[in-house]
Amino acid sequence: MDFRELERKVVAFREERGWGIYHTPKNLAISAAVELGELLEHFQWGSDGEILEAVKDPTKKEAIADEIADVVIYLTLLAHELGIDIDEAVERKLEKNGRKYPVGVTPE
Repeated sequence: MDFRELERKVVAFREERGWGIYHTPKNLAISAAVELGELLEHFQWGSDGEILEAVKDPTKKEAIADEIADVVIYLTLLAHELGIDIDEAVERKLEKNGRKYPVGVTPE
């Protein structure tokens, strides 16, 4: 599935529930940040090793996956509302990053 297909599914889900009236760009950006905060709670206080060990538990891994999905859903809706094609935006950003950080060059 590409981002356009994901966007179609997310927007259809939203529209079937009549939630579009709440999904202004400001509200979607705030919601994405809130969900990112909830994702970060899973990493708070743990070392990288502890976190990698914790996600071996399927329940913990699913909880983290759910938070990642929430962030992606809100960002997908935000891009939709702003008329941003995520496929194009990611490709363009990768090209920019490739020029800025050529292979073998360590980012500052």
